Order: sequence, then structure tokens, then C-alpha cells
Amino acid sequence: MSIDSKTSTRVQPSPAPHLAITAGEPAGIGPDLCLWLASQRFEARISVIGCKKNLQGRLVNHPLLGQQNIQIVDGPATTAQQPGTLHVIDIPVTEPVQAGQLNTANAKQVLQLLDHAMQGCENGVYNAMVTAPLQKSVINDAQLDGSIPELCTAFTGHTEYLADYFDRQTVMLLAADKLRVALATTHLPLRAVPDAITTNSLNRILRILDSELRQKFALQQPRILVCGLNPHAGESGHLGREEIEVIEPALQQLREQGLDLIGPMPADTLFVPKHLQHADAVLAMYHDQGLPVLKHASFGRAVNITLGLPIIRTSVDHGTALDLAGTAAIDTGSMAAAIESAIQQSHAVSAHSNR
Repeated sequence: MSIDSKTSTRVQPSPAPHLAITAGEPAGIGPDLCLWLASQRFEARISVIGCKKNLQGRLVNHPLLGQQNIQIVDGPATTAQQPGTLHVIDIPVTEPVQAGQLNTANAKQVLQLLDHAMQGCENGVYNAMVTAPLQKSVINDAQLDGSIPELCTAFTGHTEYLADYFDRQTVMLLAADKLRVALATTHLPLRAVPDAITTNSLNRILRILDSELRQKFALQQPRILVCGLNPHAGESGHLGREEIEVIEPALQQLREQGLDLIGPMPADTLFVPKHLQHADAVLAMYHDQGLPVLKHASFGRAVNITLGLPIIRTSVDHGTALDLAGTAAIDTGSMAAAIESAIQQSHAVSAHSNR
């Protein structure tokens, strides 16, 4: 389901931004998180992009919601989210869904949710999109069995899918409270990481990170700490030369252009209060260098943010939790944080554009 920019109603200036919430993997906890939103109050118009029938089926006697009376309404939200109502843009699944049971026949619908939200943000129908978790494996399995033949490469995640759609260099940023960790590389095998880190790629990534911290987080002069790739940041070349030959030259080029960059620093000592208290963000060289620290400190409260896009996109910091789907055991903290972050960024972008 797509949005025609010639016929769609465009967003009008409003203190309540319009958010598209994609329901993610229909057998996972995404539908549960969407239903939980209907019991909450947010200063945003919230339109869930998902399968109405699946949401209605999951709603019946849902233990997370108790006896609350939730009404599922067709069509986009027109007012700020109030408890008791869930506005749904219906994109049906192909086959009936059983919570916790993956089905490749429904993988294409997951991508249709994303396409709808991306197009809506691009056309001005939505101010931002927030994504519930999807299952990468089922989308790749569907590609192998021909359910989604239009994909020509392996599906590696939301971030890469959005980057392909908008044809943009993107940066993955996870944020919780005042700790923000961006990644120089994302979903790569560890053996592929050193070759993926170049002076040019770091230059592009740090420019995006600096620019987005200014525009979407209202930081006038962001200070960014940069991790080294090797233990002890290479130990002056004795434990690897990437810091000397790749990372430092990139940082020096950007310092000369006014960016406030510290590093390359040993990752094992960078994440301590005396360094972080004076920093606005950290750039880690690979996924498991920076994210374990952030998730240890704030799992369930962190937000996954895609920088570098012409739109605002946030997401939860966890996966589909198939074993918890349809139960009261799911943690709603990250979804709440992702929505609040999308609201704050929408206001920051609006203020920045009105300067």
C-alpha cells in the first residue's frame, strides 16, 4: 500500500506531530506494542501501519491490557493520542497469524508496512516513522522461497532497507538518556569490518553525525568521541595500524573544518564517566564494540535512530521476542522512548527549519 503525493492530505503545522508506527513482524511483539499504545497518552497523532485483523485478534483478552476497552479505528489519526483508541492503516497479512510462529508468506507484508511509512514521511503525510521489530531471518527465507522475489540482496535490517530506498548514506545511532552511540559499520561479520572502515567513509559518517546532532538534537557544537578499532587504539601501531593510517587522518581533516572530535580512543576506557560527561556522542567502529555498553546501561529504554535520511526514523532497541508475543511479559519502555524521541526530533527539525 502506497501513498500518492498528489491525493494525500499533507501534514499541517501542529503542536502534535503525526507519527507512523509500523507493526513489524506480525507474529512477534510488534502488534502487542501497538495495542499498548492505545492505552497511553502521547502528544502526537499516532497512526499504526499494520494488519487490522491481526491486531483485533491479538486484542481479544490481551493480558497486557487487562479489562481496558480499546477501539480500533480505520484511517489515520486526526488528533493527539488518547487512551482507548488505536488508529490503523490496514495492510493485511497474506495468511492468518499465530503469535510466536513465523510464516514466510507474511514477509512481504512487513516490507509493505515500511514502504507505506517511508513514502508517507517523504510526501509529508507523516512527520516521522517509528518501527516495531521485524525478523530479518524470515524475510531472507521468504526471498529464498520466492515469496519476495523483488529483493535482489540479503535483507540485513531496517537501517539498510531505508538507506537503499532513499539512496542515502546512513548512520545507526542508539540513544538512551544522554548516552548516544553511533556506528561506523553496522551488520557486518567481524572479519569484514577493517576493510569497510576507510578515511572517506569515516569522513562521511562523522559529517552526518555532526549535522544530525545539530539539526535533530539542537546541539550547537557537538563533541564526538571516536573509538579506535584495535585494542588500546592500536598501541602506537604495535596492535594494528588502522588508527594511524585511516582513523586519525579522517579526524584531522574534519577538525580543520570545525568539528569537535576526540580520538581515536581505546574503547575499553572511553566509556567511563570522566570522558562521557563532556561528550554528546560516541562513534564506535563496529556493532558489538559500542552497543553492549549502551544496552547494559539502558536496555529497554534505548532508541535506535537512523541518521542521514531526509526523514525522521526511530525504533525500539530489541528484537521480535517471539516467545513473549501475546503475553503480558513484554517490555514497553523502548517503544515509549522511541515515540518520545520521534516527537522531540520533529519539534527540533521544525524549529531548525524556521530559523
